Amino acid sequence: MNRIALIVAGALIALMLAGSALFVVDQRQVAVVYALGEIKEVITEPGLKFKLPPPFQNVVFLDKRIQTMDSPETRPIFTAEKKSLVIDWLVKWRITEPRQFIRNNGTDIRNLESRLSPVVQAAFNEEITKRDVRGVLSGEREKIMTDVRSRLSDEAKSFGIEIIDVRIKRVDFVADITDSVYRRMESERKQVANELRSQGAAEAEKIRADADRQREVIIAEAYRDAQKVKGEGDAKSSALYADAFGRDPQFAKFYRSLEAYRSTFRSKGDMMVLDPSSEFFGAMRGTGGSAPAAPRK
Repeated sequence: MNRIALIVAGALIALMLAGSALFVVDQRQVAVVYALGEIKEVITEPGLKFKLPPPFQNVVFLDKRIQTMDSPETRPIFTAEKKSLVIDWLVKWRITEPRQFIRNNGTDIRNLESRLSPVVQAAFNEEITKRDVRGVLSGEREKIMTDVRSRLSDEAKSFGIEIIDVRIKRVDFVADITDSVYRRMESERKQVANELRSQGAAEAEKIRADADRQREVIIAEAYRDAQKVKGEGDAKSSALYADAFGRDPQFAKFYRSLEAYRSTFRSKGDMMVLDPSSEFFGAMRGTGGSAPAAPRK
């Protein structure tokens, strides 16, 4: 029984030693083998690998995929015309020299980001101070990112990494300037709105004045045409009366006397005091001429 127990214990120890000596390298990782605190080997190929059991050798894994570092804080940067801008950026990078990376940053990626972030910020400061606000916002934005990436390429080698890309996520004014810009934009918009309202009011007055003028012209032309038609009618009526009265003057005199009586005695309460021998009553007396003859046809 003691022999069997020893065999089993030996087998377990052998398995434990074999398990501690074998390790798997993922295709997304780089394995760094340490021997007594020194880098013994860097393994980049994936698969099952062998090392000496601890404490003789141990393994540290580094992620070799592309990493993203965002700007940790937004600091104002002054442009060429002394305008203050806040820029948010990001940097894409990956490990290319594991030995150099570990020597400078250890095995924690956060150590690299804390050291690389000020370098990136300084590169942006140098590029932004050469340009004005218009260039930073639109015209030279792509050029700024390219120049910052070129500046970082040499610095990145000392960290054991490669800079893949540099991007500007956001460019904005600082809070005080932003409020001032918004107020100015609001004032400009209000000024434009007032100008449009004034132009609309002026155009409305112009349209109303033109409509009033056209109405007056139409009314005047209509009145002129009406008076013309009325005058033509009166002239025609006078011509007819003159022609009719000219055929029988006696009848015309009699007709005018009747019209005078009708106009005079329009109401029952009308009263006139006249001499009966006056010419006004001539048609009634039959004097001043014989009674009118029957009108000729």
